Amino acid sequence: MAISDYYSDEVHGKHEYLDLGGFPLQSGYTLPNARLAYKTHGTLNESKDNAVLFPHMYSGTSASMEMFVGEGRPLDPAKYFIILPGQFGNGFSSSPSNTPAPFDRGQFPQLAIADDVIAQHRLVTEHFGIERLHAVLGWSMGAQQTYEWAVRFPDLVPRAAVFAGTARTPVHNQIFIDVHTELMVSDPAFKDGFYADSDDLRLALKRHAVAFSLIGLSAAFYRDELWRDLGFVSANDFRQGFLRGYFAPMDPNNLLAQASKWKAGDIGLHAGGDVAAALQRITAKFFVTSFSEDLFFPPEDHEADCAHIPDGRLRPVDTPMGHFGMFCLREEDQQAIDAVIAEMLDC
Repeated sequence: MAISDYYSDEVHGKHEYLDLGGFPLQSGYTLPNARLAYKTHGTLNESKDNAVLFPHMYSGTSASMEMFVGEGRPLDPAKYFIILPGQFGNGFSSSPSNTPAPFDRGQFPQLAIADDVIAQHRLVTEHFGIERLHAVLGWSMGAQQTYEWAVRFPDLVPRAAVFAGTARTPVHNQIFIDVHTELMVSDPAFKDGFYADSDDLRLALKRHAVAFSLIGLSAAFYRDELWRDLGFVSANDFRQGFLRGYFAPMDPNNLLAQASKWKAGDIGLHAGGDVAAALQRITAKFFVTSFSEDLFFPPEDHEADCAHIPDGRLRPVDTPMGHFGMFCLREEDQQAIDAVIAEMLDC
């Protein structure tokens, strides 16, 4: 699938866009004619107090979290106005793959989690006229954005939930990002990010998927052959059919742009590098959910974060799916996640 075919409404559903103009980034560059892609479900009520913001994870799009939206679900569009914002680098919002020179491809500027949140804040406040969200929640990089929201704009966030994501990216996690980054950029076809077609980066994307097959899931997933429950006949069948299939149509430069800000994620920047002090600024009713055996963001790191949040509420989920628990490949994972979302929305 060509990159232009993958990052399209035909694949991900209809998107809307907020034009941001020249958007100043934390890195000191200005992104010209910047755009933020987003999707919405439900209707914003007259008092504008039913909006829920749900940013997405690494490699995702605004459509990625739609699996949690639906009639009779906690995120019911009959009750809430659900905003699914993109992030820079996701292929729809301003990204290496869709930005003209001199910021195209391998010369796209460094991004930060704060860049996404500042753009989303403009969407929420300027475009929709919302003065206070009902809630913010997110998984992985979406969790990083949720932390940034709760610390940067506390008056807008009365309640929040993070799933498998911490206030600062753990060092072990950063090393993994270095590994899968190196696996992509060392593909001879990468050409310092100035390849003509992402289809030429088959080796890079294959290596990337192999890395995620190691750390995205738990040892128990492979030891107990849980891939059988998903309809695969072997571990290699799962890795090829699910993971390689998932990443194969994506643009490596887009993934690298997201990975660099994932690696640098740190709300301690709001308090001179002191993560605990930044967490203590959170005024929201804040739910912290870890996934057991998550090798990206281990449960111990969630517990440490939660201990510093004034109204932190720890809600761990036990799953052999590790970090990929949020993909809801098992019904029981979806039920556990829905239960946390429901409790957070109603508190």
